[in-house]
Amino acid sequence: MWAPPRDNGPVASASRQISNAASPQVEVIEFLAEMLAQSDEEGRVDDFYGRVCEAAARLTALTRVVIFRWEAERREARVAGGFGLDLGMFTGGVFTVERAPMARRALEEDRVIEAVVDDDGSLPAQYRGYVRSLNATRIVVCPVAARGRWIGVLIADRGGVVPLLEEGEREILWMIGKTTALASMARAATSQHERALALEQRIDLVRDIHDGVVQRLFGVSLALSQANALDEATRLRSSREVDAALAELRSALSRPLGRRPRPVAASLRAAVEQLRSAHPALGLDAEGEVAAPAELEPLAQSVLVEAVRNADKHAQPSRVRVRTASSVDTFEMIVTNDGVVRSAHGAGVGLRLAAFEALAAGGLLEFGPREEGSWQVRLVVPLGTNADPT
Repeated sequence: MWAPPRDNGPVASASRQISNAASPQVEVIEFLAEMLAQSDEEGRVDDFYGRVCEAAARLTALTRVVIFRWEAERREARVAGGFGLDLGMFTGGVFTVERAPMARRALEEDRVIEAVVDDDGSLPAQYRGYVRSLNATRIVVCPVAARGRWIGVLIADRGGVVPLLEEGEREILWMIGKTTALASMARAATSQHERALALEQRIDLVRDIHDGVVQRLFGVSLALSQANALDEATRLRSSREVDAALAELRSALSRPLGRRPRPVAASLRAAVEQLRSAHPALGLDAEGEVAAPAELEPLAQSVLVEAVRNADKHAQPSRVRVRTASSVDTFEMIVTNDGVVRSAHGAGVGLRLAAFEALAAGGLLEFGPREEGSWQVRLVVPLGTNADPT
């Protein structure tokens, strides 16, 4: 029922460093803990889910494994990692439990499910076709959930006509799903802590400007409001206070602005396709060849997501258009939408925070109403100088 992992690849190398455990369950936990530690040490944190998929294949008879992880920001499940298959086929696709009853069943029942691939709608049609092209007849779905929270699902196969998984393999997969969910929740908590620190930095920035710059300028304004002409000593003191206020302001504005866009794996064009699949009613489309310089991909995609979310939340658009333009020294992206109601609230907090990201890259983000019933978000960043000011 239990067999040690095959001596092949980086995951197998990690397993050799682990002493013989008292049970397969203990070995799975130690195995994943060692793998997570290696990811942190080697700077491969973003590859964690791919290595989890590899571990699932090494510790069982599975040959192809992929993990779909729910992303609250985009309100969809996206591929987080895989092993033994081409992840490119998932680009632009949207995976939800509504479209995959097998995934919902595995999560609701909190158990590993194995079923024959058929046309009953258990999986989205595009994935069923891909599975059949690999000559796989049976699919394994493992919940990635803990404490009642659905993090995602692990989907795998062994290809061809093969016997069912043994009970020991099912237990291993279930534990991999649990430990992966716990690791994901821990990483999310760390990310929330970092965002809290960033917010604290911005609050400190406002407080320092108020307590220093504003108070100095307030004193100067009182001196200048006197009816009598300023004597030499007051004039010199006012000049020094203004110089000091300017110095404090420059120092404050040179600080990091806290929020930075998250790294991305896909291109801006792929992000447009993913958002179009996730929001079919918005009429999202690209004008011309939509692309961004590699160093600006995270910023451009962050602004794009916020612009689409703003249109969805604050307007009733029938179309959302994205276009980009690059010159020798400037990158520009414009997102426009119709359906703006005159009484609408306008821009959400997300766009205002995205403006900080643009400033950190040395660029500018402007947004607001344009012609009747339309809204525009415009990102402009100079090329070659978009370095973090820190």
